[in-house]
Amino acid sequence: MGLLSITPRLDPQMAHALKIAAELAAKTKERHGLGEVAATDLPNQRILYNADREFWNRDAPEMGESKDITIDTANGPLALRLHRPQNAKSPSPVLIYLHGGGWIVGNLDTHARIMRLLAEKSGWCVLGVDYHLAPEAKFPVPQEDCLAAAQWVIDQGTQHGLDADRIALGGDSAGGNMSMATLLALRAQGQHHRVKAALLYYGSYGLRDSASRRLWGGAEDGLSPQDLAFFRTCLMNSPEEMSDLRFDILANPLNDLPPLYILDVAMDPLADDSVALAQAVQEAGGTVDYRRVEGVLHGFLHMSGHVDAAMTALTEGAAFLRHHAQ
Repeated sequence: MGLLSITPRLDPQMAHALKIAAELAAKTKERHGLGEVAATDLPNQRILYNADREFWNRDAPEMGESKDITIDTANGPLALRLHRPQNAKSPSPVLIYLHGGGWIVGNLDTHARIMRLLAEKSGWCVLGVDYHLAPEAKFPVPQEDCLAAAQWVIDQGTQHGLDADRIALGGDSAGGNMSMATLLALRAQGQHHRVKAALLYYGSYGLRDSASRRLWGGAEDGLSPQDLAFFRTCLMNSPEEMSDLRFDILANPLNDLPPLYILDVAMDPLADDSVALAQAVQEAGGTVDYRRVEGVLHGFLHMSGHVDAAMTALTEGAAFLRHHAQ
């Protein structure tokens, strides 16, 4: 359990957002006749997660077009959603966005506001990927889905008004991990020159222990060691797969990468993963824009309508995309 308390360190807006989230959870439990829901009760955790995100996704900006696309992959049909902002050019650069959720929750709807805001603020199209979730789909199926989506952009994106030579990868939490895995896979294929930037919000990159994992992750702020272990158990076929380079990002050579925007949250067990990635990429000669946000918690990007720091993080990420669009 975490050694430090978040309570005296919370931004007032974040504290208010947590109060709203607790009220939402109570109402959802009452509506569905649920009592206390264990972290390992995945069906009911998904009900709570989806209901919570439905609230935080309100008032997302209008797009010029939001189009659902299904592509065929080795793992079966894969759902994508292409958000084209009203100010998009054609062909448009495209951000491939991989949602967070510990590989076990989340979909194209739960992260709609995040994707639409990034599209509106950057002028880029944003392609959401509804990768198959664990434990129904074990490692490396989600990673393969994300790479398949990137390959689809390269092969067929021009048919949808996308510039296959101006791609960015981005995601939050588990999506940050898979953004890096996808980028490294494209590098192995000699396709990484197409990727102009990556947006990496509070991701997990392979550390198994760290100061941040000891200090944070108490009952009041989530992401306890038990939670993280449950995510890994759902995803992995065996503990040995944690050493697979598609999961253990920091074990890869980290040279020859595009500019990275790396953001972490001070009160997050995963914070040191971002610190390690930023330092390792810089040591390898890469360009990194590293940001740390105080007073908020893992997952705060969803709360951009209530927490100013979340809107700032998305605005900065969009500016990073615009800067590296060429």
